[in-house]
Amino acid sequence: MLSPGTTAPDFELFSGPKEKMTLTQWKGKRVILVFYPADWSPVCGDQLALYNEVNNYFKNLNAQVIGISVDGKWCHTSYREQRNLDFPLLADFEPKGKVSKAYGVYNDQEGQSERALFVLDEDGVIQWSYLSDRGVNPGADGIMSALEKMEKEKTI
Repeated sequence: MLSPGTTAPDFELFSGPKEKMTLTQWKGKRVILVFYPADWSPVCGDQLALYNEVNNYFKNLNAQVIGISVDGKWCHTSYREQRNLDFPLLADFEPKGKVSKAYGVYNDQEGQSERALFVLDEDGVIQWSYLSDRGVNPGADGIMSALEKMEKEKTI
């Protein structure tokens, strides 16, 4: 798993049926990368719903949430609509897990991403990272603490 202080690898993934998104397009914003095993799983649903609930707090701290799993673009589109998620879900589908592998959070045995969080600064440098047990919702406290620390350091 990539450590704080590392420049986050750029990527280009589908964010919808015809749309793609890159990490570099968010330069100048803080980014919260949420790697998760699968759409429609109970723990992932709870985790993403929580981030959706606190998304305005993240936005107030100049942060963009981006979910990433190996599910396909059509699955993500349906899931996002059904759950009314206000942030993109990116398809690390083909080549399967390429971005998850670049971040060191791909589980070859399961064929899916681990449950991992990365908070990036405005220059794309990882400031905080966390690997959670796949069966446990890691919550938002760590993300909030990292963003608040970055905000505090900005004003010093």
